[in-house]
Amino acid sequence: MTIVADDRETSADEAFSVETVVVEERGQWAVDIVVVFADGIVRKRIETYHTRNLAEIAAKLIRRAAERDIKGPLNG
Repeated sequence: MTIVADDRETSADEAFSVETVVVEERGQWAVDIVVVFADGIVRKRIETYHTRNLAEIAAKLIRRAAERDIKGPLNG
């Protein structure tokens, strides 16, 4: 399995799973989305926020929307 850089186009394959990650970076909180495909993993920065709370809310909404695109939540 390979980890793919941000500037890669989306895979033609169907995604197996999706996660969002909140990381602190230079005094702000960033939301990244991580999508697992059969041929690799794509990690993409979505947005940065001034507070962790806003980033956590955004991450949750982004993950839920992405899960709808890959046939619903994987564990329920």
